Amino acid sequence: MADALSIIPTSVLRNLADKLYEKRKNAALEIEGIVKQLTIAGEHEKISSVISLLVTDFTYSPQPNHRKGGLIGLAAVTVGLTTDAAPHLEQIVPPVLDSFLDQDSRVRYYACEALYNIAKVVRGDFIVYFNQIFDALCKLSADSDATVQSATHLLDRLVKDIVTESDQFSIEEFIPLLRERMHVLSPYVRQFLVGWITVLDSVPDIDMLGFLPDFLDGLFNMLSDSSHEIRQQADSALSEFLQEIKNSPNVDYGRMAEILVQRATSTDEFTRLTSITWINEFVKLGGDQLVPHYADILGAILPCISDEEEKIRVVARETNEELRAIHAEPAEGFDIAAILSIARRQLTSQWEATRLEALHWIETLLTRHRSEVITYLNDIFNSLLKALSDPSDEVVLLVLEVHARIAKDMQHFRHLVVFLIHRFHSDHMLLEKRGALIVRRLSVLLGAERVYREFSTILEGEEDLEFASIMVQALNLILLTSSELANLRELLKQSLINPSGKDLFISLYSSWCHSPMAILSLCLLAQAYHHASDVIKSLGEDDINVKFLMQLDKLIRLLETPVFAYLRLQLLYPDKYPWLIIVLYGLLLLLPQQSAAFKMLKTRLKPMRPHDVMADQGTCTSSGSPHAQSIQMPDGSNHDMDNAHNHINFASRLQQFQQMQHLHRMHSKSQQSSQNSFPAISSQIEISGDSQPSVPAPEARSSGGSPGQSLH
Repeated sequence: MADALSIIPTSVLRNLADKLYEKRKNAALEIEGIVKQLTIAGEHEKISSVISLLVTDFTYSPQPNHRKGGLIGLAAVTVGLTTDAAPHLEQIVPPVLDSFLDQDSRVRYYACEALYNIAKVVRGDFIVYFNQIFDALCKLSADSDATVQSATHLLDRLVKDIVTESDQFSIEEFIPLLRERMHVLSPYVRQFLVGWITVLDSVPDIDMLGFLPDFLDGLFNMLSDSSHEIRQQADSALSEFLQEIKNSPNVDYGRMAEILVQRATSTDEFTRLTSITWINEFVKLGGDQLVPHYADILGAILPCISDEEEKIRVVARETNEELRAIHAEPAEGFDIAAILSIARRQLTSQWEATRLEALHWIETLLTRHRSEVITYLNDIFNSLLKALSDPSDEVVLLVLEVHARIAKDMQHFRHLVVFLIHRFHSDHMLLEKRGALIVRRLSVLLGAERVYREFSTILEGEEDLEFASIMVQALNLILLTSSELANLRELLKQSLINPSGKDLFISLYSSWCHSPMAILSLCLLAQAYHHASDVIKSLGEDDINVKFLMQLDKLIRLLETPVFAYLRLQLLYPDKYPWLIIVLYGLLLLLPQQSAAFKMLKTRLKPMRPHDVMADQGTCTSSGSPHAQSIQMPDGSNHDMDNAHNHINFASRLQQFQQMQHLHRMHSKSQQSSQNSFPAISSQIEISGDSQPSVPAPEARSSGGSPGQSLH
């Protein structure tokens, strides 16, 4: 320090701290001349003393003018050193960088000016301080003082020029600092950062693409900036990198895919579009690298398929198709469980298109990796069942296709039907609104006979008798009205002469016993008219209730449909089908006379003469068999049931029906007894003075009419 005071005149030091810029500038010029002389003489120790004096007494002085003079003085020393400045930079640069944080804006301005002059002299020699300089510039780029910002921009351009021409710049040391700064929200800092990324990427010897995963998220974050200019700059930088990715053989797709997946859920539309566009390119280019990330990518794509923005929807759909077209194996890292989990989660999406694509994925996995998917069946089965309640018919139909694929195996088929019945039991609205659709579609996909046999087998042992009756009525109505079940109806029509038809008739009979009207419908379909008359005769007073009459009304109306055209034509031959006419008259007598169904059936039977039919009945029974009748075959030939090789034991069937109806009567009486045990309800009935039988309307609707009406 003493050496420095002897080297630099006191007047020069006094002027260096003067408040007037011109005096400080002249003092700096004198210091520059002194240092030049010392440099020529090789007096580097004295130069170090001068630098120490300027740092201690000036740049770190509490007086702003001293600090300004110190900064000008350090720049002057560097200029005086010229090519010999490098060894002294360790003393010169840190105090200047510290001044960037000075509270006085003018000091910060002079710090920029000083570092600018230092950089012009030493050029590449100060690269060793690049990270500290970059950090300081990053902070100053958002300075509140316009003159400081202007000086920062000048210095920034010079530093960029120096870096691009230097072979000592270390991108590896710089990237951690860049990554840290990328999440700063200041628009000035963001512009500063994007500018540096663009410049460094333009340098052939600097591999910015290799470090893209480190700052990619920050660039995407800038796409939603409030400044249009920053959004454009970030988009331009991203577009350039994407083009480089397309042309590069070595890209770390995996790390970047994780970032893109997160950004695909952004609330900003432009960010979503850009991220889904990148994902689209990655799926095309990434190959094996992306296999472990397919589930995450799918999780990003599926919601975007239903995006409000059409451009996003288009790209997302294209990406989804590209992804599904790739055949990957579990051995390659293809995580089936993860993809199933994503698809299952998207089944509850509020958007129909997304739910459909999730189902398509489950279907695709079942096709390609059936055995693996089946092992995860417990994880997705309940979600697939719940999807049957989806408000979209298209979704429900696709769900059924998925279920049908699962149900190819017998064990899973039974599992499906059991769960369906359980679902119908717990959700009557599903049965009312979707029952027909579900049963019809499953009949097409899995075979109507197989489906109906399984339903019948399970319902036969159903403990909830009321539900069993509702379910059977629904299945029966679907059987009688659906075009998809035409072949099943044709098979049942041959129940008395065809072994397969007989077997199906007996299989359905066991559960159809839960509903008298279902049994009567089945008998009419199978042309077992004599047995139908026995069923009618076996009905007791308790069986003829509101629910029964509502079902009977439906049956009468169905008799007028094309399904029962053969039955109406058989009325032309009362001698061949006497029991048919007796059955129809029996149904007529059960109907209330003022009902529309009564008038409809009465009109249909008007040409018939009941006393002639009874005479025919005597002739028929005199043949020796109470069930003897002639069956008209499609080819016009006649077959007598007694001669059929597959005789059905109708007496046993009737006993089975009567036993089931007895259980239903006991169940009904038990319920009535339980209701009558509440005095408050009895009092209300007595006060009303209603002499008619009381039938709770809501129960009648839910148990008897509503499901069938909706299905019809």
